[in-house]
Amino acid sequence: MQRVIFHVDMDAFFASVEQREHPEYRGQPLIIGGLSGRGVVSTCSYEARKYGVHSAMPMERAKRLCPQGIFIPGSFPLYKEASQEVFAIFHAFSPVVEPLSIDEAFLDMTGMERLAKSPHDYAVRLKAAIREKTQLVASIGIAPNKFLAKIASDLEKPDGLVEVPADEAGIRAFLWPLPVSRIWGVGKKTEARLHLLHVQTVGDLAKLAPLKLRQNFGEKTAQQLRALSLGHDDRPVAPRGPQKSIGREITYPEDLRDPAIIKRQLRHLAEEVGWRLRRAGRKARTITLKCRRGDFHTWTRSKTLDRPTHFDDEIYATAKQLYHDLHPTGGIRLLGISGSNFDEAEELALFGEEKNEKKEKLYDVIDALKNKFGKNILK
Repeated sequence: MQRVIFHVDMDAFFASVEQREHPEYRGQPLIIGGLSGRGVVSTCSYEARKYGVHSAMPMERAKRLCPQGIFIPGSFPLYKEASQEVFAIFHAFSPVVEPLSIDEAFLDMTGMERLAKSPHDYAVRLKAAIREKTQLVASIGIAPNKFLAKIASDLEKPDGLVEVPADEAGIRAFLWPLPVSRIWGVGKKTEARLHLLHVQTVGDLAKLAPLKLRQNFGEKTAQQLRALSLGHDDRPVAPRGPQKSIGREITYPEDLRDPAIIKRQLRHLAEEVGWRLRRAGRKARTITLKCRRGDFHTWTRSKTLDRPTHFDDEIYATAKQLYHDLHPTGGIRLLGISGSNFDEAEELALFGEEKNEKKEKLYDVIDALKNKFGKNILK
């Protein structure tokens, strides 16, 4: 059976949610992201994009390009709530949903022909349901596979709806005129190398001799590039499994150099990760430290514990030891701690049961205070 895949991508999601909640932002160049000297743009409204602002741009550059813009740090809890609204609609329209991020997903519509006149009609209904129930706008790509659907959803933003023909001739007519940078995995460096081989479009890539492709990119990459240039992608829509790690990281406006301050930051991160683990009902057997220097050199170090934990002090002690063993030189730009390798079953230590029981009760009180008065009530 020929697959029917939707890729649904919410248009300027964070900015659209803010404009929905704040009428004074509507029609204005709204820019969301870190407001410090090292902050970057997370997303922006289409009104801001007219000035050349885009995601991942340094915030200072965005301010120069669009000084009249509205700059806000954003509210992730608000976006998460809106995302849950949107994904509830996705699940109402398809039994198989694969999230890609907070605001986009693949939906497998294969075998659902009786629910609408055509996939296009069903996509129109989906877009209307999203707009009616959330006051947000989505763009949808329809195709026989995930690769083509994702490309299609991006071609007519905002409020786009593009359907790729399912036959080989229709796929080539759609795909081959596009720039080669549209292919997954073709970044600036790969694009430059392909340009040296006189490859500008996807069609040029499809027509390039396989031997020349292998000589320049190796067997595995050559096979992937060729398959995608022909519009081939056999991956099924796969719903995500349970969360594999819980963590927190912070990028600092100025490099940290004082060991005492670095220890305090590790303690702060450990407290937040412990709280998040307990809220999720998880215990982590593996603790990972992430450390990035001012020159962007990054280390990650992990330790697997004898017994899983969600206690702040145990997470902090492990992260502190990992940092001490790493002994990085120079200023620290970013620190992060995460817990993984979850163990949800209660494990009893023969000589530590009473101690852990007391500690569990202590953290129950701490968490109750945090839930009532905010996570920063205790330090």
